[in-house]
Amino acid sequence: MAAAQELGRVVSPNDLIATARELAGDLVGPPPRQTNLRRAVSTTYYALFHCLAENCADMLVGTEAINRRESAWLQAYRALQHGALKARCDNTGRMRTFPAEIRRLGEQLLYLQPRRERADYDPSITLERSVVIRDIEETELRIHEFRQAPERDRRAFAVYVLMPLRNQ
Repeated sequence: MAAAQELGRVVSPNDLIATARELAGDLVGPPPRQTNLRRAVSTTYYALFHCLAENCADMLVGTEAINRRESAWLQAYRALQHGALKARCDNTGRMRTFPAEIRRLGEQLLYLQPRRERADYDPSITLERSVVIRDIEETELRIHEFRQAPERDRRAFAVYVLMPLRNQ
């Protein structure tokens, strides 16, 4: 998170969660438009994705701007691919080697990615505000837990999701 604030150009996962909450509204107010709920689902997924992209850059290049090249940090940040990330999180054998905080974030990604695709591309779906709010809260919790995982495990996860697997 510190790296995102230092650069000032990177999307903050916390800000994305706040935006998703604004789009979804609360359970007592008037119901939001379906377009707002769709954007909330998409924004929630991207909060998780940007958390992982930020982790990759921080763990592989560093968190202190003075000790790294910005271009290298941005390259590591942008290297994360949606499809490859999904495939790696879906590899249950490999995911079992990571602590629970990382496994749960991977499970949340696997849950959110198809929901994001449907929200973005399927005009026939109707979203329920209570489910969208629950997804936002769950994602926020998973991001918080992930950030509490040991640095060595977050670094290993960054390598796992970015680098090709050879002879394994």
